[in-house]
Amino acid sequence: MAIIDAHHHVWDLSGRDQDWITGPDLAPIRRSFSLDDLVPEARAAGVHATVLVQTVTVAEETPEFLAIADGSDLVAGVVGWTDLTAPGIADMLAALRELPGGDRLVGVRHQVQGEPDPAWLLRPDVLRGLAAVASAGLVYDLVVLPHQLPAATEAAARLPELTFVLDHLGKPPIASRELEPWASAVRALAARPNTVCKLSGMVTEAAWSTWTTPDLAPYADTVLDAFGPGRLMFGSDWPVCRLAASYAEVVAAARALTHRLAEDERRAVFETTAGRVYGLPPRGESQ
Repeated sequence: MAIIDAHHHVWDLSGRDQDWITGPDLAPIRRSFSLDDLVPEARAAGVHATVLVQTVTVAEETPEFLAIADGSDLVAGVVGWTDLTAPGIADMLAALRELPGGDRLVGVRHQVQGEPDPAWLLRPDVLRGLAAVASAGLVYDLVVLPHQLPAATEAAARLPELTFVLDHLGKPPIASRELEPWASAVRALAARPNTVCKLSGMVTEAAWSTWTTPDLAPYADTVLDAFGPGRLMFGSDWPVCRLAASYAEVVAAARALTHRLAEDERRAVFETTAGRVYGLPPRGESQ
């Protein structure tokens, strides 16, 4: 089955620090990772297109990612970062579109998980910025913790014209095997028709060295039931996933977690949902 990997990263520590990669636990990924590192693993897994996602809240990163996409036949879309609270956000988004690779800009993301205010997404200046993202024809990736899901649900209700894509299932506590209150909160988000979820990031929310696919199943089943295959998309979260699993192991786990689905439903999870939501070109067509 052809695959779109809807969520991965790259970074070059010689050019910019990733200040979130700290401590001995994250030491295995405290090095540079380039697209050249990803390509053979992705191709071996049957991936024909990817979405490159922001890592830091630095404006210069997005133009760099667009340039990477512009020179790649693998990266079909970029989810970048820009200051949602800036009065000139519409002009900033338009300027990004004019850069080399600007046609690959498909969405915006902010590290909401690091915001101390659980209702940050509901601030008037943030809602104004999110409305500008919608007006630009882009989607908004949500990287939130479970306690921030209610604000995300309310934001989705207030901005029905904007598609919200939940990264990493909203980071459920898989390692502690708890479902609630995450499950109820994610179902409430899924009740908004303008929301989508990525089947990504599970292995690093599980016990890194001992996780099994059955450990992930209750969480994958929850989002499959809540969103349905037509609003669910696969993402590897490479290279962060390497803390707990190889690229091939992440793909294998996702295949196992969706093996009961009909063929067209699996195709939705692994390819067509991401293509539709991010407006990626059909397989075999250049950007």
